Amino acid sequence: MNPQKVIISENLAQSLTTAVAEIEYDRLFVLCDETTRQLCLPLLQLDERLGIKDYESNLITIGAGDTNKTLESLSHVWIELQQGGATRHSLMINLGGGMVTDLGGFAASTFKRGIHFINIPTTLLAMVDASVGGKTGINFGGLKNEIGAFRNADSVILDTAFLRTMDMENLLSGFAEMLKHGLISDEKMWAQLLNTDIQELKVQDIADSVAVKQRIVLEDPTEKGIRKALNLGHTIGHAFESFAMKRQPVLHGYAVAWGIIVELYLSVAKTGFPVDRLRQTVQFIREHYGSLSFTCKDYPELLELMRHDKKNTGATINFTLLGNIGDIRINQTATEEEICEALDFYREG
Repeated sequence: MNPQKVIISENLAQSLTTAVAEIEYDRLFVLCDETTRQLCLPLLQLDERLGIKDYESNLITIGAGDTNKTLESLSHVWIELQQGGATRHSLMINLGGGMVTDLGGFAASTFKRGIHFINIPTTLLAMVDASVGGKTGINFGGLKNEIGAFRNADSVILDTAFLRTMDMENLLSGFAEMLKHGLISDEKMWAQLLNTDIQELKVQDIADSVAVKQRIVLEDPTEKGIRKALNLGHTIGHAFESFAMKRQPVLHGYAVAWGIIVELYLSVAKTGFPVDRLRQTVQFIREHYGSLSFTCKDYPELLELMRHDKKNTGATINFTLLGNIGDIRINQTATEEEICEALDFYREG
């Protein structure tokens, strides 16, 4: 894949005009969900800036929330593109959170074997994680991101104006990925994040977080090695998310934050991560994210969900752990007993 083009925008309409002008396309489509159609679409100023008079006839809307990141929604997008006369030279703008950019990117990557697409993430989670890095996909069979492909957007436009449309719960969901980036980066960034006013995030905060992901993805675009660093908290986190999906769904970032607790405990036990850094990080997460409720009777289900993680080789459950802040240890394994001990720590902490 080519390097991801990320535009840090302070003028959304102008940035979009520039990004679209770099693409030769015949038809333009806009994908959004029910929420972003109402709250975010007006900010694009498509008619005024791009002179697109008929884009509303090529406006594709899907249901909001991760429960709509499905094969059915994907099929709906394909049908709308087909009926709208999309060709291999068409362009789709994905306007929304991680669900929209993941699903829209996958739809664009597969329709006619690939059309142009631009991601405009509207949530903090999508800005610092989902929309950047070339991962696209949908949930399938009750599992997160089970079907997908690697494909970079032509451009990703990041504009903090959208953060004003978000509630605190969704800001926290995105901030969990920023915290992960701090943990895999360096002590200074990690410490700054623990003392950040989440409601007063600046463009530079987001740019610094995205830069961590970009640096890693550029080195390893298809996750053969160091890109696995970005999976810190995700082996357990995805299991928590899938577990909750069958009961009371939780936001992705919350599941990742809870997964970080468990995987840092494993890091202390297996790779020597400092106990004081564990305590500081866990305290921050507990204060801001609460906890997921489960019992030891749920451990077999959680372990089975972990076995479905895409990072695994065979039946071995694979983790990204840390030896210290910024000291990344990929391809780590743990026994069921060690994982259950870490889950005990999570429940008793």
